[in-house]
Amino acid sequence: MEDEQLASALSELPCLVEEDEQGREECNKCTRPITACWCPYLPNPPIDVSTNIIILQHPLEERRALRTAPMIQLGLAPGKCTVYRGKKFPSASHVGLAEILRSPLTVILFPGPAAVDVADLPACGESQDQGPLNVLILDGTWRQAKTMYTMSPALHSVRQVMVTGRRCSSYVVRTQPTSACLSTVEAAAACLQHLERRPQLPGQLLQPLHALCRVQLGHGAVPHSSKQELIERGQYERQRGVRTNRMFRQLGVVL
Repeated sequence: MEDEQLASALSELPCLVEEDEQGREECNKCTRPITACWCPYLPNPPIDVSTNIIILQHPLEERRALRTAPMIQLGLAPGKCTVYRGKKFPSASHVGLAEILRSPLTVILFPGPAAVDVADLPACGESQDQGPLNVLILDGTWRQAKTMYTMSPALHSVRQVMVTGRRCSSYVVRTQPTSACLSTVEAAAACLQHLERRPQLPGQLLQPLHALCRVQLGHGAVPHSSKQELIERGQYERQRGVRTNRMFRQLGVVL
């Protein structure tokens, strides 16, 4: 198993132990153990938005106990978040995705030289000749997301956007590449905050994430520093390889 996958798996051990001890009695909505259910923290009613969130999820991400995509699916109004699973997009099983990718109203949240700040895009309803945007978000580790993007030529022609500004992830129970890297639900919340011009939206959509982290920390999980922070403090125990250095360059991090 790759280092990144091993570290992520180890970070979820308290969660896996908890589920085993609870006899796997789960919430039928979030599929978390009843004692760790975050559904009470979901927006009620679900948040109605104009923007469409399209999640392209790596198959391994679906199996992770601490995934955050369901928080978007349950936190937004029905039909506003769609999940497609796979390693290459689109495939024959991804009904409707090919049309979404061809739409001029579709953008993908992915860093790159051509990516524009999502805050610079017109808000929904500001332009009479433009409808609601479709925002694609790759759901997985950074390495998985990069591989999914590389293996999917249809994504390369989609306009790239990025989230800038001084943001720090609250997803402290999973190791992030840098302190500025966001979980899937945090990325969606940041995009919607700008596109919907609703500054209060992240505070509503991210309550389940904060609840998840509180429960995990209460069951013995340790707050995780990002790889960037560990390296800067001289606490990164593994030798930095070519792929790690390439990842930091692609994320615009200079160490």
